[in-house]
Amino acid sequence: MALVNVTVNNRLYEVGCDDGEEDQVRRLSGVLDRRVRELAALVGQVGEARLMLMTALTLADDLEQAQRDVAEMRQAVSAMQTEQKTAMEGGDALVGLAKRLEDIAARLEST
Repeated sequence: MALVNVTVNNRLYEVGCDDGEEDQVRRLSGVLDRRVRELAALVGQVGEARLMLMTALTLADDLEQAQRDVAEMRQAVSAMQTEQKTAMEGGDALVGLAKRLEDIAARLEST
């Protein structure tokens, strides 16, 4: 087991991880540190535990949104596959498929 020193909100922590995961732990702690600092700039230093909780909640919200986005994209791909099958049977479906692809591309550009 490896030990990694990381700094979050100007506090040094020693974190255990599996061998070979040290760089990942450092990278993730950097993400956490940036988010903590962003929140601290907005709400001030409201106490370490509360600041960490608020940061965890915002990260959990980001994760849920990403999961919803992935599910939406999977549905769009499934619909496109269905439309593609239909398009092979008729030319009108190609117009619908092109429109859907443009909509998906626009959504991806906005994220």
